[in-house]
This record gives sequence, C-alpha cells and structure tokens, in this order.
Amino acid sequence: MSETTLKLIGDRIRDLRKQRGLSQEQLAELANFHYTYIGGVERAEKNITILNLIKIANALNVGLYDLFEYTKLKKRAKSKSDDLEQIVNLLLSLNTGDVKKVKNILIEMFD
Repeated sequence: MSETTLKLIGDRIRDLRKQRGLSQEQLAELANFHYTYIGGVERAEKNITILNLIKIANALNVGLYDLFEYTKLKKRAKSKSDDLEQIVNLLLSLNTGDVKKVKNILIEMFD
C-alpha cells in the first residue's frame, strides 16, 4: 500500500475508534493486538495486512469496506468545490476590468 493509502486508512480507523469512544488500548484488546500496534496503524507506520484490517473492522463492529470510506477526504473535497463555486460566482458577477484585477492579484500571490 502507498503511504497515502496507509495514512487514509489509519485516519479512518482513528475516526471510527473515537466515534465509538474507544481508546487505542481498548480497540487493541478487542482486536487482540498490542496497543502500540493500533497506534502504529493509525500513524501509518505499519503496513497492515488484510487479515489485520478484518480484525480491526470486526472490533469496531463495521464492515471491511467502512475502513476505506475516507469521510474527511470527502468533506475536504466538498469544501474545496464549494469554495471554488463561490469564487466563480463572485467572478461572474464582476465587470471585465475587475476580473482582470483579480487575475493579476492571484498571479502576484501564487506565481
């Protein structure tokens, strides 16, 4: 698995664990792991196997597929698209001269 995938899965496990009010130690006990292993998975320091993912999913009382549902990523993407939509709508309401000013400002800021 790529580091990005491991990070997303670790974040998702942490989110689900916290939603259930479990500590790393409690989740580890339910899944029959040492608590340091759970911490390593959540920090993407462990290249977790499918069998261990199944044990964690069972301990969290979720399906394996739930560990791959990256809710934070979806929220960030939605937030970004909402921001972009608002920016485009604002630009569409401006006259041509003001749009050119905004373009020049953006070029100066990010180029």
